[in-house]
Amino acid sequence: MEHILVSDIMTREPIITKPETNLLDCARKMVKKNTGSLLLVEKDKLVGIISRQDILWALVKQSKKNLEDIKAIDISPKKILTIKPSATLDEAVKKIKLSKFERLPVVENNKLMGIITVKDILNFNPEIYPELEEFAKIREESKKLKLVKKAKEKTYPEEGICEECGNYGPLERYNGMLICDSCRNS
Repeated sequence: MEHILVSDIMTREPIITKPETNLLDCARKMVKKNTGSLLLVEKDKLVGIISRQDILWALVKQSKKNLEDIKAIDISPKKILTIKPSATLDEAVKKIKLSKFERLPVVENNKLMGIITVKDILNFNPEIYPELEEFAKIREESKKLKLVKKAKEKTYPEEGICEECGNYGPLERYNGMLICDSCRNS
Protein backbone atom coordinates (compact mmCIF):
# COMPACT_ATOMS: atom_id res chain seq x y z
CA MET A 1 0.00 0.00 0.00
CA GLU A 2 2.95 2.31 0.46
CA HIS A 3 3.48 2.60 -3.32
CA ILE A 4 -0.17 3.08 -4.23
CA LEU A 5 -1.15 6.72 -4.56
CA VAL A 6 -4.46 8.38 -3.74
CA SER A 7 -4.70 9.36 -7.43
CA ASP A 8 -4.62 5.66 -8.38
CA ILE A 9 -7.90 4.79 -6.66
CA MET A 10 -9.74 8.07 -6.00
CA THR A 11 -13.09 8.81 -7.59
CA ARG A 12 -12.20 11.27 -10.31
CA GLU A 13 -15.67 12.70 -10.86
CA PRO A 14 -17.16 13.27 -7.42
CA ILE A 15 -20.71 14.50 -7.02
CA ILE A 16 -20.56 18.28 -6.75
CA THR A 17 -22.96 21.16 -6.33
CA LYS A 18 -22.82 24.93 -6.01
CA PRO A 19 -22.39 26.42 -2.52
CA GLU A 20 -25.70 28.31 -2.75
CA THR A 21 -27.73 25.15 -3.50
CA ASN A 22 -30.48 24.74 -0.92
CA LEU A 23 -30.50 21.70 1.39
CA LEU A 24 -33.65 20.20 -0.10
CA ASP A 25 -32.03 20.10 -3.54
CA CYS A 26 -28.83 18.72 -1.95
CA ALA A 27 -30.80 15.93 -0.26
CA ARG A 28 -32.56 15.12 -3.55
CA LYS A 29 -29.22 14.97 -5.37
CA MET A 30 -27.72 12.70 -2.70
CA VAL A 31 -30.65 10.30 -3.00
CA LYS A 32 -30.64 10.38 -6.82
CA LYS A 33 -26.86 9.82 -7.03
CA ASN A 34 -26.80 7.42 -4.03
CA THR A 35 -24.03 9.30 -2.26
CA GLY A 36 -23.38 10.28 1.34
CA SER A 37 -21.92 13.70 0.62
CA LEU A 38 -21.66 16.54 -1.84
CA LEU A 39 -18.61 18.65 -2.52
CA LEU A 40 -19.35 22.37 -2.80
CA VAL A 41 -17.42 23.73 -5.75
CA GLU A 42 -17.09 27.18 -7.28
CA LYS A 43 -14.90 27.67 -10.38
CA ASP A 44 -13.16 24.28 -9.88
CA LYS A 45 -12.26 25.28 -6.31
CA LEU A 46 -13.48 23.28 -3.33
CA VAL A 47 -15.26 25.66 -0.94
CA GLY A 48 -17.14 23.18 1.26
CA ILE A 49 -18.54 19.73 1.83
CA ILE A 50 -21.83 18.55 3.28
CA SER A 51 -22.94 15.10 4.30
CA ARG A 52 -26.24 13.41 5.09
CA GLN A 53 -25.47 13.97 8.76
CA ASP A 54 -25.09 17.72 8.15
CA ILE A 55 -28.53 17.85 6.52
CA LEU A 56 -30.07 15.85 9.37
CA TRP A 57 -28.41 18.21 11.85
CA ALA A 58 -29.91 21.22 10.03
CA LEU A 59 -33.31 19.52 9.94
CA VAL A 60 -33.27 19.03 13.72
CA LYS A 61 -31.39 22.12 14.91
CA GLN A 62 -32.97 24.57 12.51
CA SER A 63 -36.40 22.95 12.44
CA LYS A 64 -38.17 26.29 12.25
CA LYS A 65 -36.52 26.91 8.88
CA ASN A 66 -37.50 25.23 5.65
CA LEU A 67 -34.72 23.19 4.01
CA GLU A 68 -35.29 25.27 0.88
CA ASP A 69 -34.22 28.39 2.83
CA ILE A 70 -30.85 27.02 4.00
CA LYS A 71 -27.87 27.10 1.63
CA ALA A 72 -25.37 24.25 1.61
CA ILE A 73 -22.47 26.60 2.32
CA ASP A 74 -24.25 27.79 5.49
CA ILE A 75 -23.90 24.38 7.16
CA SER A 76 -20.62 23.28 5.63
CA PRO A 77 -17.74 23.00 8.10
CA LYS A 78 -15.43 26.01 7.89
CA LYS A 79 -12.28 23.86 7.79
CA ILE A 80 -12.14 21.13 5.18
CA LEU A 81 -9.65 18.31 5.55
CA THR A 82 -8.18 17.38 2.17
CA ILE A 83 -5.43 15.19 0.76
CA LYS A 84 -3.15 15.53 -2.24
CA PRO A 85 -3.35 13.08 -5.16
CA SER A 86 0.36 12.34 -4.69
CA ALA A 87 -0.20 11.09 -1.11
CA THR A 88 0.11 7.37 -0.54
CA LEU A 89 -2.79 5.13 0.39
CA ASP A 90 -1.13 4.61 3.78
CA GLU A 91 -1.21 8.37 4.37
CA ALA A 92 -4.88 8.47 3.38
CA VAL A 93 -5.76 5.65 5.79
CA LYS A 94 -3.89 7.40 8.62
CA LYS A 95 -5.60 10.70 7.87
CA ILE A 96 -9.03 9.03 7.75
CA LYS A 97 -8.42 7.25 11.04
CA LEU A 98 -7.14 10.39 12.78
CA SER A 99 -9.84 12.69 11.43
CA LYS A 100 -12.73 10.23 11.81
CA PHE A 101 -14.05 11.36 8.41
CA GLU A 102 -15.03 8.65 5.95
CA ARG A 103 -14.11 10.70 2.90
CA LEU A 104 -11.38 13.12 1.92
CA PRO A 105 -11.57 15.54 -1.00
CA VAL A 106 -8.47 15.28 -3.19
CA VAL A 107 -7.09 18.74 -3.93
CA GLU A 108 -3.98 20.00 -5.71
CA ASN A 109 -3.09 23.67 -6.20
CA ASN A 110 -6.51 24.64 -4.82
CA LYS A 111 -8.21 22.64 -7.59
CA LEU A 112 -10.56 19.73 -6.82
CA MET A 113 -9.21 16.56 -8.40
CA GLY A 114 -11.54 13.96 -6.88
CA ILE A 115 -12.48 12.29 -3.62
CA ILE A 116 -11.23 9.22 -1.78
CA THR A 117 -13.51 7.31 0.56
CA VAL A 118 -13.24 4.39 2.93
CA LYS A 119 -15.28 2.44 0.37
CA ASP A 120 -12.70 3.20 -2.36
CA ILE A 121 -9.89 1.97 -0.10
CA LEU A 122 -11.75 -1.18 0.92
CA ASN A 123 -12.68 -1.99 -2.69
CA PHE A 124 -9.01 -1.69 -3.62
CA ASN A 125 -7.52 -3.38 -0.56
CA PRO A 126 -10.04 -5.42 1.48
CA GLU A 127 -7.24 -6.74 3.75
CA ILE A 128 -7.25 -3.48 5.70
CA TYR A 129 -10.93 -3.97 6.55
CA PRO A 130 -10.17 -5.07 10.14
CA GLU A 131 -8.19 -1.87 10.68
CA LEU A 132 -10.99 0.36 9.37
CA GLU A 133 -13.64 -1.76 11.08
CA GLU A 134 -11.84 -1.14 14.38
CA PHE A 135 -11.94 2.59 13.63
CA ALA A 136 -15.71 2.38 13.01
CA LYS A 137 -16.22 0.47 16.27
CA ILE A 138 -14.24 3.06 18.23
CA ARG A 139 -16.29 5.87 16.71
CA GLU A 140 -19.53 4.00 17.49
CA GLU A 141 -18.44 3.40 21.09
CA SER A 142 -17.52 7.06 21.59
CA LYS A 143 -20.99 8.06 20.32
CA LYS A 144 -22.60 5.60 22.73
CA LEU A 145 -20.52 6.91 25.64
CA LYS A 146 -21.64 10.47 24.88
CA LEU A 147 -25.28 9.33 24.77
CA VAL A 148 -24.92 7.48 28.08
CA LYS A 149 -23.36 10.56 29.67
CA LYS A 150 -26.24 12.72 28.42
CA ALA A 151 -28.78 10.21 29.70
CA LYS A 152 -27.16 10.21 33.14
CA GLU A 153 -27.37 13.99 33.26
CA LYS A 154 -31.06 14.04 32.38
CA THR A 155 -33.66 13.91 35.10
CA TYR A 156 -36.50 11.43 34.89
CA PRO A 157 -39.48 11.71 37.19
CA GLU A 158 -39.99 8.62 39.31
CA GLU A 159 -42.06 7.89 42.36
CA GLY A 160 -40.59 7.27 45.77
CA ILE A 161 -39.63 8.88 49.05
CA CYS A 162 -37.99 12.29 48.86
CA GLU A 163 -34.47 12.16 50.27
CA GLU A 164 -34.88 15.71 51.58
CA CYS A 165 -38.31 15.84 53.31
CA GLY A 166 -39.37 12.17 53.41
CA ASN A 167 -42.68 12.67 51.54
CA TYR A 168 -43.82 10.11 48.97
CA GLY A 169 -44.47 11.31 45.40
CA PRO A 170 -42.92 12.06 42.02
CA LEU A 171 -39.18 12.60 42.35
CA GLU A 172 -36.43 14.05 40.18
CA ARG A 173 -32.69 13.64 40.45
CA TYR A 174 -31.17 16.92 41.61
CA ASN A 175 -27.56 17.32 42.77
CA GLY A 176 -27.27 13.55 43.01
CA MET A 177 -30.36 13.18 45.23
CA LEU A 178 -33.93 12.11 44.46
CA ILE A 179 -36.16 14.92 45.72
CA CYS A 180 -39.73 16.15 45.26
CA ASP A 181 -40.74 19.33 43.38
CA SER A 182 -41.36 21.36 46.54
CA CYS A 183 -37.88 20.59 47.93
CA ARG A 184 -36.27 21.31 44.58
CA ASN A 185 -38.05 24.66 44.30
CA SER A 186 -37.11 25.77 47.81
